[in-house]
Amino acid sequence: MTEQWFRVPRARPDAATRLVCLPYAGGSAAVYRTWDQLVPSDVEVRPVELPGRGMRIGEQPFSRLPSLVRALADAMEPLLDRPFALFGHSLGGLVAFELARLLRRRGWPVPCHLFVSASAAPARRREPVLHNASDAELKARLLEFNGTPREVLENDELMELILPVLRADFAVLETYEYHEEPPLDVPITVFGGIHDRTVRPSELEGWRGQSTSSRLRLLPGDHFFINGMALEVVRLVLAHLTPVPVPVPVPGS
Repeated sequence: MTEQWFRVPRARPDAATRLVCLPYAGGSAAVYRTWDQLVPSDVEVRPVELPGRGMRIGEQPFSRLPSLVRALADAMEPLLDRPFALFGHSLGGLVAFELARLLRRRGWPVPCHLFVSASAAPARRREPVLHNASDAELKARLLEFNGTPREVLENDELMELILPVLRADFAVLETYEYHEEPPLDVPITVFGGIHDRTVRPSELEGWRGQSTSSRLRLLPGDHFFINGMALEVVRLVLAHLTPVPVPVPVPGS
């Protein structure tokens, strides 16, 4: 079951740290397809493949966060044999946060670092209701988000596959209920896009109350800044996973 959920671009059995990466709404493990090439040999990248996409396209996607997080934690148990960090973008950031809290409640190992990217603080979320919107309204919002190419939005066959997954992912966000717990004893680094109109920088400040140690880094770009700034984001992630800066290899060099 673990292999279904956690892809292994390149197995690194001797890696000192695992970096588990959770995608944004509608995204798949392919969101992080280049990251394995950007990390040193002692870090193993494990992109998460959620049901309903990629190699799991025939599976029913989750529409509620608690059941999704429980399934993720169950599948992740074999990967808790060494230090690991969680990285999540947008929806993935909220899932990563709740996964860390569930691991703590179970008394299991918790991440050595939590990276939350373009995701509003859990106690300050203001989600529009999109999972019940019409196809036309949903496509219009996707165009505003600037994360889905126009040619994909205009391809009816592709959208027939994508829209049910997006509706389920938006339902995960829009039905989420935050419950207070003590701050995580896990460092949190929050990334945000300076020009993000979906999750504005002010909505990231609330993450400071969710950890005993937190920091906020704003980067150039909109809500999907990680698509064009993978090299810089990975560099910043690695700086927090290692005691000294690690040179990041450039693909093809």
